[in-house]
Amino acid sequence: MIEEKINNDIKEAMKSKNPVKVTTLRMLKAAIKNVAIRKKIDLLEDADIFQIVAKQIKQRKDSIESFSKGKREDLVEKENREMEILQAYLPEQLPEQEIIAIVKEAIIEINAQSRSDMGKVMKIVLEKVKGRADAKIISGIVIKELEK
Repeated sequence: MIEEKINNDIKEAMKSKNPVKVTTLRMLKAAIKNVAIRKKIDLLEDADIFQIVAKQIKQRKDSIESFSKGKREDLVEKENREMEILQAYLPEQLPEQEIIAIVKEAIIEINAQSRSDMGKVMKIVLEKVKGRADAKIISGIVIKELEK
């Protein structure tokens, strides 16, 4: 289970005196705990944890963009290191062809006709890929497929 791996990796990072990894994984663990509390359950499924990890990575990407604009290369570097650590906890990403197939299937499933159906299609696709694809990539594919 991914949560056990995170806990073990925190211990290993502490032993090897890797403060960036320790703080990054502790923040991830806290985010997982917060979602579990909100859902009123003890353990989250791996798919839920993958979504949390993906959200944490997205936050790092947004921070990198902001820090780059502010010419704070020290913070950009820190965020990049954290993002690399987090990416190790995501499942292997789906190839674009597979994402396109899932999007087409979802469009047929709900009989989507136009871009106004994008939210419905995205909901189905995100549920099926569960952290194995970036939402930005998916939305681009959905838009392209709905405009055909």
